[in-house]
Amino acid sequence: MRKSKPKKRTRLPDPRFNDSRVTRFINDMMWDGKKSIATKIFYDCMDIVANKVKDTEDTPLEIWRKALANITPAIEVKSRRIGGATFQVPTEIREDRKISIGHKWLILYARKRSGHSMAEKLAAEIIAAYNSEGSAYKKKEDTHRMAEANKAFAHFRV
Repeated sequence: MRKSKPKKRTRLPDPRFNDSRVTRFINDMMWDGKKSIATKIFYDCMDIVANKVKDTEDTPLEIWRKALANITPAIEVKSRRIGGATFQVPTEIREDRKISIGHKWLILYARKRSGHSMAEKLAAEIIAAYNSEGSAYKKKEDTHRMAEANKAFAHFRV
């Protein structure tokens, strides 16, 4: 590379939970620069999660973190063309990308859910992921299964 890599910017923590990972999630959820709307959706979602999951001693933020941990993939498959054939090569994911993928899957499958508001749909997907079920968790399992099925091609890794 001709230029040096750009410096990582530090995100300010959100005002309610004082957590920079929450800020990153809100930024990932944001559409058209409407950060205040994305923030309101997330905080309403956390209130819904708190109301629905009263029987556990975990706080809504801990539930959200465990849900993200349940749906964050460790490996993925990448297409590599070798000698005229295309192979699905399993590769490990770097930490930053794991977080991005986990956030994006949670948001994507929350948007696809049926429900009234985005806060309700997101809360339902978070609770499902916390219980190791739901579409985002299924996506992680499918990704890991695909990598496991193609581990014979792991030697093609770059």
